[in-house]
Amino acid sequence: MSSSSTSPVSNYIHGNAPEEQHRLSLLNDLLNEPLLRELKLNGGERILDVGSGLGQFSRAMARASGKSASVIGIERDQDQLSQARQLAEADAETELVEFRQGDALDLPLQNNEWQSFDITHTRFLLEHVQEPIRIVSQMKAATRPGGRVVLADDDHGGFQLWPEPLGFPTLWQAYIRAYQRLGNDPFVGRKLVSLLHCAGLTQVRNATVFFGGCAGNDAFDLVMGNLLGVFGGARQEMLDNKSLDQNSFDDAMEALVRWGDDPTTAMWYSLCYAEGFVPLG
Repeated sequence: MSSSSTSPVSNYIHGNAPEEQHRLSLLNDLLNEPLLRELKLNGGERILDVGSGLGQFSRAMARASGKSASVIGIERDQDQLSQARQLAEADAETELVEFRQGDALDLPLQNNEWQSFDITHTRFLLEHVQEPIRIVSQMKAATRPGGRVVLADDDHGGFQLWPEPLGFPTLWQAYIRAYQRLGNDPFVGRKLVSLLHCAGLTQVRNATVFFGGCAGNDAFDLVMGNLLGVFGGARQEMLDNKSLDQNSFDDAMEALVRWGDDPTTAMWYSLCYAEGFVPLG
């Protein structure tokens, strides 16, 4: 996907099993609506979605922007790209988004498409690359003067569970260590504003999108399913890197499942969001 001069995208810690694809699909149900509210689309935008994955948010942006919108989704992984097209076909939305295979470090755009997009967006991508500034710079180059570059990503330093399940701090720190060993950045969310400034964007603003829940909340089953899936997908990497042993992993996961049945439980977490404009001059 990338040219020989680009730095490699680091390994995706959760793998690409069907269970992971299902988790990612459900994740859209939690985040798409609040992210659309944060985007404040005016209608008719030309949008580039970098790292579009299963394409559900690409299509959500296209629907929100209206009939005159134009959306291109760029995805590296061929399996996710195929599933994105299948999901669009199943929903009779094959015309909403043009999906292309390509690298965020070397965007597959035609000459006349550079500096043409009103909004260039990425979500949950920068945490998986070794030089995120290079991707943000590519996004800026694809965006027209006066257009927006939008970044949304994780910061695992702001994650809180209460009451804290037995063994959870050890499990969480092991997950972060395994994450880092792959070249990923579990704290990239706090760096989004800096990345936009370094890429030359102006009028930068930041916000958060709540990404949690509590027992009794309508979305709590989705929140719990996502949390368990995060650890389940990263299990082998955590064990291979000796971040913790099998028994400790199993005990912590069992405690987490019990925690999910406690009527007093709450998860506090926010997705980091930042956007900036390409200068007019």
